[in-house]
Amino acid sequence: MKRFSILFFSIAIILNLSCKKNDDSSSTDFEALKDRALIDFVNVVALPGYGELKTKAATLNSKVVALDANTTEANLLAAREAWKDLRITWERCEGFLFGPVEDDEYDPETDTWPVSFNDLDSLINSSNPLGVSDIEALSQRSLKGYHPMEYILWGKNGAQTAATINERQKQYLTSLSLHLKSQAEKLFDSWAPGAGNYAQHILNAGKGSTLYPKKQDAFISILEGLLAICEEVGEGKMLEPFDAHDPAIVESPFSGNSVTDFRNNIIGAFNAYEGKFNTDGVGISELVRARNISLDNELKQNFNAAINSFNNITVPYEKAIIEQRIQCRQTMDAINELSFTLESKLRPFIVQNIID
Repeated sequence: MKRFSILFFSIAIILNLSCKKNDDSSSTDFEALKDRALIDFVNVVALPGYGELKTKAATLNSKVVALDANTTEANLLAAREAWKDLRITWERCEGFLFGPVEDDEYDPETDTWPVSFNDLDSLINSSNPLGVSDIEALSQRSLKGYHPMEYILWGKNGAQTAATINERQKQYLTSLSLHLKSQAEKLFDSWAPGAGNYAQHILNAGKGSTLYPKKQDAFISILEGLLAICEEVGEGKMLEPFDAHDPAIVESPFSGNSVTDFRNNIIGAFNAYEGKFNTDGVGISELVRARNISLDNELKQNFNAAINSFNNITVPYEKAIIEQRIQCRQTMDAINELSFTLESKLRPFIVQNIID
């Protein structure tokens, strides 16, 4: 928290910006908006998002440790709730899927799917050691991260109970939670000032950053993150099991959490566009609104349509691909429409209006 305060204070002095909104499209004000949008992407979106991820990963680990020590239904429920709570933050952080999370493979290291319960059972029933270092060394990434934890916490068809969790499962679960906690800490540190400081590349875009020689490059990276998660949800997480009629390849089938995961991915992308996470900031939205209010309205309508369309899927996605195929298709169409607007209209806007 101290490092955040210093960063905010320094930025405020340099830019002397105190207002969130600015609809004046004059050149000077637009330049200020560009700087503010990059600053807020770092300090309002990315750092708070990854900071929350780190905190919730630690909470999940503590709940798993409590479950290991005292395997009761209450402790199992608490661990499940902590897993779901962490998933909310993780999926929303996937809305800006670029930088270290991809470059350093934190995403595949913790969120590879689908998982095979046969492979998981084989590992659990083997004599292989299940310490945290053993989990970290596994080459098969689907055996570590969120989804093996999900399998142990819920079991096949959600049938797991405290009484049915065995010692090998608890050992595996504990090591998985420690590995996930470590990955969340490293991901946060990769962005944080005083550590990996990827944040500085965004803040220095167009002002000496080797990754982003122009401010436009940073905004394009944010856009690419939005497009990447739309493609991952619409064409991967949803379409692949939908076309295959195969519940086994749905992302979070043991907990029935998939639709919530998907919705939070798109909410995360919308947050990145608007420059907010838990609090409001300035985002690309303000830049678009300053020069093309109709495009900003269109993008917001597209985001809201995609997010709200998930309300029509009223059963877990592994059932919806069989029972509610029309609703699933409508949601995928809404995400595709959003992706089309981002690519065909927002990208040209950035290229034409952010030229430094």
